[in-house]
Order: sequence, then C-alpha cells, then structure tokens
Amino acid sequence: LVSLLLIGIAAWGIGFGLISSFRVVGVAIAVGIFLFLIALVGLIGAVKHHQVLLFFYMIILLLVFIVQFSVSCACLALNKEQQSQLLEVGWNNTNSARTDIERNLNCCGFRVFDPNETCFSDCFRSRQCQPCAPIIEEYSGMVLRFVGGIGLFFSFTEILGVWLTYRYRNQKDPRANPSAFL
Repeated sequence: LVSLLLIGIAAWGIGFGLISSFRVVGVAIAVGIFLFLIALVGLIGAVKHHQVLLFFYMIILLLVFIVQFSVSCACLALNKEQQSQLLEVGWNNTNSARTDIERNLNCCGFRVFDPNETCFSDCFRSRQCQPCAPIIEEYSGMVLRFVGGIGLFFSFTEILGVWLTYRYRNQKDPRANPSAFL
C-alpha cells in the first residue's frame, strides 16, 4: 500500500508540474518499487510457507525499520537553526528544486532578493519579490513533524511485521507431513 502510494504521489507531482526534478521523482518511484517487491516476497513466502523467503523478508523489513526509524527520529529532532542550515545547503546544491520553489511559492533568492539574478516566479517581473527562506521555514517545521510522525507510525507497523513473520516462519506447514521435522 505504501509503495503504491509513493509511486502515485510521484506521478501526481509530475502530472501537475509540482516537481520537475527527475532525481526526486526517480528516487520516490525506485523506493516504491523496492517496497512493492519486498511486500511481494513476503506475500509469496507466507502463501507458500517458504521459510527462506520469509527469512529474507524478515531481515529486509528489519533493515527498512532501522533506516525509517532513524530518519523519523532525525526529522523530529531537528531544531529551527538546524532546519535553516539544512534548507540553505539544499538551496545552494540544487537548481531544479530552486526553480520549482521560486515558481510555486512566488519568491526569489534564499535570504535576500537580488534583482540581478534570474528568477522564475511571477513576482520577478515587478521586482517586488520576497526571499524564499521565511516562506520555506514556515512550512519546513510542520512538514518535518508530519513526516517524522508518519514515519514513526509505519516503522512500528514494520517491527510488528517482523515479529509476525518470525512467529509464522517458525510454525509447521499444515500441508506438510505431520511426522516430518520442521
């Protein structure tokens, strides 16, 4: 479900022109496909009662839990100054995201508006633009808390999946010979 949601959101972002960066969309689609394949491995392992597939599913799900839990905690632990530094590094290192932000938020420049630089927002024609940093910082705290909370929720459902997979993996196959060793 989460994998299909990621793929759908990436396609929606491209379809409506909100995201023009191929890297961002490519990463979202790749993560969605990876999660879909992992879910497929778990489903096939559960239906066939295949112990090796269930073991790999359990290990990969545990690794995904560790990464997702770490990223969620990092999102929730950032203070305003760290958020500002992170946003400035991101602003300076990418041109496509900068263009998208300037066009969608109708702002120019990061901390100060410089009329001599190129800008893709509508306000640039009238030379009455605001800098983008205050607008981005207003939303970044809210978005980081939201992403961190959703990430924590899904990370705990993943650890529940690891536990259930461990329990199911160690059960005898009901279709197998009752006298056979597990």
